[in-house]
Amino acid sequence: MLTGELRNQIDRIWDAFWSGGIANPLEVIEQITYLLFLRRLDDPRTLAENKSARLGVPVERRVFPEGSDNKGRSYDDLRWPRFKHFAVGCGGWSS
Repeated sequence: MLTGELRNQIDRIWDAFWSGGIANPLEVIEQITYLLFLRRLDDPRTLAENKSARLGVPVERRVFPEGSDNKGRSYDDLRWPRFKHFAVGCGGWSS
């Protein structure tokens, strides 16, 4: 059962997608799935960085490469802690 607070959170998410131009529920689910994938993709990197810091060794396996792409955008911008703060429709990662 949805509580008042949970329902408010869901409504805020729906409003964010609606104001961003996504009104189709299937598209909303696709976008949420993509965002969850990005977040889960960053988890192993964060664990590896924490392990590296504790042991004083370099990160063994990187999910995101170092440096920038051919347009000069940092690959670190794809990591969840930075990506989640991008403005909706900012165009920073448009193709």
